[in-house]
Amino acid sequence: MTELRTPPRSEVPRTRRYHRLAPTTRKRPLLTRVNAVVVLLVVVDIVALLAAAQLAGTTSLETIEAGVALAGARVAGRVHRRRLWLSWLQDLPRSVAASGIAFVMISCLLIASAPSRSGLTSIQYLVIGFAVLSECGRAWVFAFGRWGRRRFRRCDRAIVVGAGASGGDLIRTMLRHPEFGLLPVGFVSSGADSETSRLPVEIVRDGLAEAIVRHGAGTVVLAHADERDSSVVDAAITAHRLGCLTLVLPRLFALCPDRGGVDRLRSYPLIRLAGSPTRRPSWLIKRVIETTLAAVTLVVLAPVIALCAAAVLLESGLPVIFRQVRVGVDGRTFVLYKLRSVRQDAADDSATRWSVAGDRRVGPVGRFLRRSSLDELPQLWNVVRGDMTLVGPRPERPVFVEEFSAVHDFYRNRHRVPTGLTGLAQVHGLRGDTSIADRARYDNYYIANWSLWLDVKIVILTVGELFCRRQR
Repeated sequence: MTELRTPPRSEVPRTRRYHRLAPTTRKRPLLTRVNAVVVLLVVVDIVALLAAAQLAGTTSLETIEAGVALAGARVAGRVHRRRLWLSWLQDLPRSVAASGIAFVMISCLLIASAPSRSGLTSIQYLVIGFAVLSECGRAWVFAFGRWGRRRFRRCDRAIVVGAGASGGDLIRTMLRHPEFGLLPVGFVSSGADSETSRLPVEIVRDGLAEAIVRHGAGTVVLAHADERDSSVVDAAITAHRLGCLTLVLPRLFALCPDRGGVDRLRSYPLIRLAGSPTRRPSWLIKRVIETTLAAVTLVVLAPVIALCAAAVLLESGLPVIFRQVRVGVDGRTFVLYKLRSVRQDAADDSATRWSVAGDRRVGPVGRFLRRSSLDELPQLWNVVRGDMTLVGPRPERPVFVEEFSAVHDFYRNRHRVPTGLTGLAQVHGLRGDTSIADRARYDNYYIANWSLWLDVKIVILTVGELFCRRQR
């Protein structure tokens, strides 16, 4: 990228947004966030554990040990998850498997501590008794939950987004079967369909975000779209940002099997989308770790940065630090810092020139800094400030954000998380003058699949890129 001068602070826009995004937070009453069925399932497990402990005659320590093993196995198996389809028989294999895993764990510990012991111990009887008692209680909870949803309409308000045919079928199914816990309150059409006017819910015309806030909706169901998929993707992002549960009806839903992350609304499989990464507790861990690492690295590499700055000064004079406006999370702009690698010129084309490959203004020092990526080191200060993260989609200049967003449907969606010093696209060879569509796909894949381990993998691959420079 061309880097020619430091823009005055008056030229740096502070409030302009390049994409109209929904608010990031929304307060909902506590009762609408608490799922009664989930609470009852937890209570049933606690009561079953205590009752089984009394029947087995275990000590307090043995009861605690069994409780920890059972809780860990059942949490890992998502036995207490929020669900639409309250079917005890459907959930029985998962629940029994979780209890069985806890039984095996405890048995292995007993064998390791006393290999000569034979027969079942009291703590093993406790786990068996828990499995029997908890399943009896869970059957009652599922039956009570279905009755409560039908009788008292204790349903989550839902807005359906999609084409008229599939969206209308989903709405009518929700209304006929409230035992699945969804009450449709609005429909956002993604195409022209005359049938939408006959739906027994509000036809939303003022935007999904406004409808979610107006109706207090907690669930957004994405059906098939008649137009480009980008409109449905935008709806999913809006739902995530407002803290809604997002369910997707797959196009080939008749072939979609029941598996993890798939719920059922009668015969319709609905895939649960993961929420926005920035709303997870692990994102706070990412932020703390990256800020600490960036600050420590700045201190450790301060002599290296000083030597590079001195080389820039000798080659092309002041200033040695180049500042450029970039677009970050939610379309907000910030000032990005780099070591200057391009000699200054009378004309400043840094905001509009895409690449400086082959530019005669790049001297030997500049070429070395760019080839070694040492010119990027001052961006660690952007990480410390909170403008960027270590790992995330790379930030781009405002003029190119507008241009790429107009051409590539999903480019703007990459701005729903903070930008990064390195990213998944960059470690797959997408640097410099490479495909923008591929970059957008990699960036959106990163956001959809984000985890702390994915960040670690990207950092490892980045180090490999810097030292090995593999040819792709």
